[in-house]
Amino acid sequence: MAFSGTSDYIATKELQLAVNAAITLERPLLIKGEPGTGKTMLAEELARSLNTELIPWHIKSTTKAQQGLYEYDAVSRLRDSQLGDDRVHDISNYIIKGKLWQAFEADQRPVLLIDEIDKADIEFPNDLLLELDKMEFFVYETQQRVVAKQRPIVIITSNNEKELPDAFLRRCFFHYISFPTPEEMQDIVNVHFPNLKKQLLDEAMSAFFELREVPGLKKKPSTSELIDWLKLLVAEDIPPEALHSKDGKKTIPPLHGALLKNEQDIHLFEKLVFMARR
Repeated sequence: MAFSGTSDYIATKELQLAVNAAITLERPLLIKGEPGTGKTMLAEELARSLNTELIPWHIKSTTKAQQGLYEYDAVSRLRDSQLGDDRVHDISNYIIKGKLWQAFEADQRPVLLIDEIDKADIEFPNDLLLELDKMEFFVYETQQRVVAKQRPIVIITSNNEKELPDAFLRRCFFHYISFPTPEEMQDIVNVHFPNLKKQLLDEAMSAFFELREVPGLKKKPSTSELIDWLKLLVAEDIPPEALHSKDGKKTIPPLHGALLKNEQDIHLFEKLVFMARR
């Protein structure tokens, strides 16, 4: 079950080793990195490469760990009892299975994605410790013990918005996705744009990495934003010459709204370009 990337996902040797180590150890793989570096896509492509089901659980600030196990729909049961529905006599009709339960009962070993775990309350990871460790939980309403048929491959992503508890970290295999080097980025771009003209690619990559180096940016452009920008450059048939000024000084790249996502960064970059031209 070794993972080596896919035709649509370029995985570094370090990332491949991390994925395969987590699978071998049967530990959750905790993936951190800048937004837009392909953390969520890793789980999608891993499931595709293994020809298995992806079960995504996208975490929000209001998400509770219990929702990953199951929820008891007491409101529906009350309504059905008022309507005289016979379903009320079996409480299991009102148990809604969560993503962990779905993963536990899958016939083929699935990939369970717990996406952006750092968005939830600080106690959220600790509340899942036992279930992810023992691969079982108890349903109190039906007095049922749910045990995983096989241990799913668990991918957990984090954008580092808050620190995760030590007890949770001890149970994970950790990998940080470093931002791609220009050479690695070129390989990624070639997957999405195999026929891109070399001059346009060179000018776009130069402008992109120069923009990332601007000191004081609130949000540096990411890999996904570079892909979007290149797609626009191709669609609008922007010539390579438009990506740099004739005198070699800094210039504001066309369609920069695909790269810079807040007004402070745009104003900062415009100011630096203005100062460079004086």
